[in-house]
Amino acid sequence: MADEPSEAHTHMRRAVRLAARGRGTTSPNPVVGCVVVDARGQTVGEGYHAYAGGPHAEVVALRQAGERARGATLYVTLEPCAHTGRTGPCVEAILRAGVAAVVVAVPDPTRLASGGCRILAERGVAVRTGVLADEAEPVNAEWLRYARSGRPHVTWKFAATLDGRSAAADGTSKWITSAESRADVHRLRAECDAVVAGIGTVLADDPLLTARTAGTRAGPLRVVVDSDARTPATARVLNADAPTLLAISEDARPGALECETAMIRLPRAKDGLDLSALLAELGRREVVSVLLEGGPTLAGSFLAAGLVDRVVAYLAPVLFGEGTAALGAAGVATLAAAHRLRIDDITPIGPDLRVTARTEHASCSPE
Repeated sequence: MADEPSEAHTHMRRAVRLAARGRGTTSPNPVVGCVVVDARGQTVGEGYHAYAGGPHAEVVALRQAGERARGATLYVTLEPCAHTGRTGPCVEAILRAGVAAVVVAVPDPTRLASGGCRILAERGVAVRTGVLADEAEPVNAEWLRYARSGRPHVTWKFAATLDGRSAAADGTSKWITSAESRADVHRLRAECDAVVAGIGTVLADDPLLTARTAGTRAGPLRVVVDSDARTPATARVLNADAPTLLAISEDARPGALECETAMIRLPRAKDGLDLSALLAELGRREVVSVLLEGGPTLAGSFLAAGLVDRVVAYLAPVLFGEGTAALGAAGVATLAAAHRLRIDDITPIGPDLRVTARTEHASCSPE
């Protein structure tokens, strides 16, 4: 390939930005961005995967490029697929277009769709992989977690004071953070396939757990972790605004709720339900991403089990000094056992700060 590394990085960064446009609308497919550059270094086609079942990023970019794709270099954030699903294989579209070289950020980890780079190389296309993989992976973190492990990617979101309190000593917590932060939470919900909360949150706050954002897809699925089936039939989380799934224990007695509400029965664990079993079941239902909005007890259980991939904290410029901590017991008895995070972003949201961080295992290999 004739291009210099800096040029390849420039085009791949553009592909990563394009991929991000598909966040929240492609599940259970990945987000993918693509840029086609002709032999003179001119961008002749761009595209991203906009929705599940729609054309893939490579196809969109190649259509835009037309005949100018012949002899060009194609930059794509995920290895082109080699199988026929709801759309045809991208490798065939690339070959028909006469593309001379393909630059890939992240290999496809699935058995079904991988192998595209090998096929292209066998057909005479120059292939380079791993270009800006460290920038392309975070944009597609949800799908990559799902593809590599079979379980959904989990983001724990919480709102707290600067001293880490989610409620005052008398239990009041509405509202700690600003209207701007609350609007941003609805954006987060809209990008996820499921919102998970515990029965404690349902009983205390009676939340809707819906994404009240204009133009968003239906959902997300609302999941209540309720070991003993205590969710009241009148709970707002059971309304018709979005689908709801109750996760109860195998020995729970849900009564009339069993006839009215979708339920899954799971094994009990030490302090509630088996959360790994819950995520496995959600994965089987093609839930790729989960937003954990439960209280401190449920959040601590997810962290202790190593099931949190990302943390999004909304911190208000408020101090309580006492009250409910944002996080409960999380399996940490000593400093050495602390859950270490890598901060990705700190952004002002109105008067608050939004801190986004990844856990240490968030980019792990197949489990």
